[in-house]
Amino acid sequence: MPDKPYSTKLKNLPRKPGVYLMKDRSGKIIYIGKAKVLNNRVRTYFQNSQVHDAKTLALKSRIHDFEFLVTDTEMEAMILESNLVKQHKPRYNVNLKDDKRFPYIKVTTNEPYPRVLVVRRLYRDKARYFGPYTNARAMRHTLRFLVKLFKIRTCSLTIPHPKGKEQKLCLEYQINRCPGPCEGLISVEDYRKQIDSVCLFLSGRSEELIGSLNQKMIKFSESMDFEAATEVRDQIRAIEGIRQKQKVAADKCVDRDIIAFARAARDAACIVLQVREGILIGRQHFYLKIEPETGDSELAGTFVKQYYMHAANLPEEIYMSCQIEDRKLVEQWLSKRLGKKLGLKIPQRGEKLKLVDMAGANAKLVLDELLVHKQGYRNRVPSTLLELQQDLRLEKTPMSIACIDISNLGHTDKVGSLVYFVKAKPRKSMYRHFKIKTVVGQDDYASIREVVRRYYSRLIGEQKVKPDLLIIDGGKGQLSAALQVLTELNVDTNVIGLAKRLEEIVLPYKKETLLIPKSSSSLRLLQTIRNEAHRFAIEYHRKLRGKRTVATELEKIEGVGPTKAKKLLKHFKSVKQVKAASVERICEIPGVGKKDAERIQAYFKARKSAE
Repeated sequence: MPDKPYSTKLKNLPRKPGVYLMKDRSGKIIYIGKAKVLNNRVRTYFQNSQVHDAKTLALKSRIHDFEFLVTDTEMEAMILESNLVKQHKPRYNVNLKDDKRFPYIKVTTNEPYPRVLVVRRLYRDKARYFGPYTNARAMRHTLRFLVKLFKIRTCSLTIPHPKGKEQKLCLEYQINRCPGPCEGLISVEDYRKQIDSVCLFLSGRSEELIGSLNQKMIKFSESMDFEAATEVRDQIRAIEGIRQKQKVAADKCVDRDIIAFARAARDAACIVLQVREGILIGRQHFYLKIEPETGDSELAGTFVKQYYMHAANLPEEIYMSCQIEDRKLVEQWLSKRLGKKLGLKIPQRGEKLKLVDMAGANAKLVLDELLVHKQGYRNRVPSTLLELQQDLRLEKTPMSIACIDISNLGHTDKVGSLVYFVKAKPRKSMYRHFKIKTVVGQDDYASIREVVRRYYSRLIGEQKVKPDLLIIDGGKGQLSAALQVLTELNVDTNVIGLAKRLEEIVLPYKKETLLIPKSSSSLRLLQTIRNEAHRFAIEYHRKLRGKRTVATELEKIEGVGPTKAKKLLKHFKSVKQVKAASVERICEIPGVGKKDAERIQAYFKARKSAE
């Protein structure tokens, strides 16, 4: 190997831990790895061995030179490797796509009255950091909730003020959203207690926070400060309201992260479900760039190292969907960061496996969304539908959506409507009206059963394509009525209910309802479709009522009953046209004689004279 630039380096490789950087002919770094013993590990790339996998063989063919860095321990080598991979993004490493855009929540500690900020980088400034958060919108929503709930200042004023810089109380104080620390209206100690409450919530320790607030409320009550006690009670209720919306996800109150992957060719997606105190409080997703030959354990190991390198808060347990590379070393490193033993586990059965499977299903949805965008379908698949697919956990993007609504006033003119949207746009040629025929009295459930049966029976009979998603305007009762008919017809389709009161999503065979944030574009789309179905039903209802009123007017004429009235309206289209028609034209209608025509003419002439 004298012609190779790395020949001398190979001879002088140390028997120590470290990191090696492989380069191609142009000097570009194409792979970074770590080694317990550099001499042993690096030499394997330059030996004629048949045991290498396809990825290593492809890498070997491109290596022209290498460099190495010596460390004191294998753990230091692992940390250095992770940092260098993030910096250089070599082709043959698993690369977590740039996470600098992911925000953190920072709680300052160098001020008497700390602030809660959104930042993009971690600094060694002794502040408390939470995150990173991949869903910036949800993070900001949570932050607004906490700032408002615990009255944390949002200004950037320096407190106490420099001489000559006194400030007046701002609007936030006037509307009771800030306790006025700039004028010393709250003590440093009391304000920091509010900050501690925010930190407890962000850490996922809401049970501990509620216990602390309960003690505070009791203390205020005992001292007869009922106004302060009421305020703390409202804080407790707000936090409990958030907890009730969160899914109970574990059998004991342990902080856990559940990590699962989905992969396809050169792309992979990872989902991290964050469980705190036994409650699922958040979900983060990441995209990774990989080589097709990359093994699952290498993918998992690289992600865990890169993710927890910059994570502000560590759990006590991590559940993985697969084994990871350097598992024992990673456990030791994470335990050292946490300050106590951290368990890295691969569940095999029970509820824990179900959680991992749920994370895996979410990872597949995220990966599908990435592939759709990569394949240039962004214009063909509206982002709202991709978001709706993710919110409803659908396996397929709902390109076509139908919605059914029932409208009735009293016991007459019960109608149903069905509107149809394709790619989030109305397709009015596929709208349908239904005059309810089999239901007596006001019975929404029976009316929905009739409409669903008639619509899907016709689709089956004519072998037409069914909508990807069916929305029922109503709650659990209405959804159950639709599901009953779909089961009878052996129709397998996605169906949900949309309840008006709280805009809750009712899911089939599930007790809990789904609440999508009101700012979400997917919820706005569902509301638009539901409102269009309601408008279409009301429009048809009015039309039927108008026809009935007109027919009743003609039935007042002697000799004209319901049958003749319908024939007249069908032929002339309106009462105005009947009124203007001659006797001869009226007689042209089968079943209407000359005497009937004369009576009709006489009736309208008499009405005109009376007017």
